Amino acid sequence: MGTQMVFKRYEMKYLLDQGQKEKVLRAMEPYMELDQYGRSTIRNIYYDTDNYRLIRTSLEKPVYKEKLRVRSYQAAAAGDPVFVELKKKYDSVVYKRRITLAEHEAMDYLARTARASIHTQITEEIDYFLEFYKTLEPKVFLSYEREAFYSRQPGEFRVTFDENILFREDDLSLGSEVYGESLLEKGYTLMEIKTPGSLPLWMVKTLSAEKIHKTSFSKYGSAYQTMFMREKVQLRNVNR
Repeated sequence: MGTQMVFKRYEMKYLLDQGQKEKVLRAMEPYMELDQYGRSTIRNIYYDTDNYRLIRTSLEKPVYKEKLRVRSYQAAAAGDPVFVELKKKYDSVVYKRRITLAEHEAMDYLARTARASIHTQITEEIDYFLEFYKTLEPKVFLSYEREAFYSRQPGEFRVTFDENILFREDDLSLGSEVYGESLLEKGYTLMEIKTPGSLPLWMVKTLSAEKIHKTSFSKYGSAYQTMFMREKVQLRNVNR
């Protein structure tokens, strides 16, 4: 499978307990297989304005929302390739653009201390985003263990399982160790279905049989809400 740089798809999320995950995996066996990354530890750094404008807007569930992050599928040294990703959602459809840069170049580019070494329509979109949200800076490091599967049939149907979802507000480096505060209860998995159209019948039947329902879960949104509540508690304690 090649590296895809442009995505247009629906993304649906489900929280599974261990038993539900095992049953979904069994149902998937005839139809899907691990993708090129297989089982990996994904590291992300999310960018936002000084007052968290992007995630605050996203949590209001508008028709249109957007975010910017840099991602790696391993601990990234300065010269290792990473993805700079611009993700937008409009009327339930997700549009994702990404470019590949060396880690040091990506960080300089997003800090606006250097231009990207490539020039494409995607870099123009990211340039505009950086200019429009003038105070963007790294805000949250977010990592998780992912199993990623793709369909054996033609098309772009994908399923991912994310566990050990952790976040932190410091040590914002893709080369750092994985640690932080957990966003999921122990024993739970976040499953994401990514599809350009309808779900296969076998998946619909599996979700129905196991009473698995869609949920609204944003990793960065959950991290921000945790940070916000912690700050409120701290302020309350100071003002006592």
